[in-house]
Amino acid sequence: MKRRVTYVQRPETPFEPQQAILSSSALSVHGLDAAREDRITFGLEDLPEELRVVLEQSHELRLRWATERSYDAIAPFTSRVSPGLHVHYTPLAADQSSEGLCSLLRSVFGTENGQAAVDCTRPEDSFITPPLLSTRFAASASLQYYTHLPSLQSLVGFIRRTACHQHQVGGTECHERADSLLTADTVDVDYDSISHTLSISGVWTSPPDGGWTEVIPKPASKADQVEFGLLGAEQGIEPEEIKMGGLLAVVGEDKKMKPTMFSFPSRHHPLPSDATYTVSFTQPTGLHPIMSITMQRPSLQRPPAPEDATCALHTYLTLPSSVFGDQYQLGTTDPLFLQSHNLAALRAHAGEMDLEAPDWAVQRWGSTWLFELASPVAQMDDADGASNWTATIPLHLRYLPPSETGHKTAHVPWPVVFWACTAEDGTKMGVNPFDRTNLGWDGLFGPRTMFYQLHPKTGRLVEEIDVPVLKLQAGQGLFQAQNIELGTSLVILLGFLWVLWRLVRVALFRSGQGQRHGHEKKE
Repeated sequence: MKRRVTYVQRPETPFEPQQAILSSSALSVHGLDAAREDRITFGLEDLPEELRVVLEQSHELRLRWATERSYDAIAPFTSRVSPGLHVHYTPLAADQSSEGLCSLLRSVFGTENGQAAVDCTRPEDSFITPPLLSTRFAASASLQYYTHLPSLQSLVGFIRRTACHQHQVGGTECHERADSLLTADTVDVDYDSISHTLSISGVWTSPPDGGWTEVIPKPASKADQVEFGLLGAEQGIEPEEIKMGGLLAVVGEDKKMKPTMFSFPSRHHPLPSDATYTVSFTQPTGLHPIMSITMQRPSLQRPPAPEDATCALHTYLTLPSSVFGDQYQLGTTDPLFLQSHNLAALRAHAGEMDLEAPDWAVQRWGSTWLFELASPVAQMDDADGASNWTATIPLHLRYLPPSETGHKTAHVPWPVVFWACTAEDGTKMGVNPFDRTNLGWDGLFGPRTMFYQLHPKTGRLVEEIDVPVLKLQAGQGLFQAQNIELGTSLVILLGFLWVLWRLVRVALFRSGQGQRHGHEKKE
């Protein structure tokens, strides 16, 4: 087992040497104001049997989870996904069915409000195939899944009763580390069949009250390793680079922390804190909600990419099956429609596209949409510069199953909004220690694309749409389930009798005409 703990401070954050002290048996930090990443890497032999069996049948399995809370992402942890759980999966064999994966996901993530958090039977039935328009990521997953998952409580319970129980890690230490995932902003799980390792990483973009205070002991086994880093990040010499410097140590091996300085090309870069956006739905939503993405003017300024780079503003939507877009409407090239919604083009889409199917007839989890957004011209007067810019996307609601209250809630996660800029031809986007791929939208761009993420500005990054449905509860009122069912049956019966009567009348009429013609011939 290998563990890597990294603290990243902002350049303006003060630091005192006594806040990080290394001894022969542990490293302790006190009152540290920094973002934190904790990554643990396991070999297959260290994993529970039920998990190992599924991984051995997988070429690639990557989970990306993000909290519903708004958080400030700093370099190098600037990449974002929509709130909820994203699963990217490639089976070991193309024609292989892996029901075990869905069974494992249901076991790991439990239930939400009495229903399975992961509504999955088989990947080939429940997952969608993403439209990979770029060959940049050779190991891009072939199947994709999403579900609204506000809490990792079930995952934490799974870790406590399997990994912690199996390894018997020093009393409560393993349980405390597992419980800490409940406050993480993002959690990633990555398995690659080439390396035969599984890594779990959590990122906390802000410290708890009073700063980070903890003791990191040296590993009990010589086969394990704990790496520690206290770093600061800033813009590199080249626009595509991030420069980092600080202190590194291997707990239990190094006698003192070693200074370091390095830089690397990065796909993901930060924007100023005032480059924000908000998402809302036009009220009343009805059955045809319109998503509005409102961006502050600083969000519309060209990012600090190389001068010869071509930049465009994009948004990537992750829509559950209850909400969908019309690919023919949104994929139009009609300039009047696009201008009225401040859209440039629909660049990619995948998933459930049936315009007529009710939600209970839809097998797959939903759909994804990548739009290029129109942005105002660079030359704007002061009056225009003070206002915001809004892009709108018309969507539709599917018919949902009936409920006792006559209403159901559709949860729509906020999309991610970002600038995508092509880098110079000579730029090499090699893998860096903090690289994050398989986000769902990064594989839709070329090999040298740099991304600049806008910051969502709100307390919660999920919109709730109240959907009227058939009411099951018996009570007063004409439009109850029983009355509608009885009325529908009666209308069908009356229609059938009317059609039958019309056929009988036609048959009798033709029979009478035939007899009359026969009489006339005899005479």
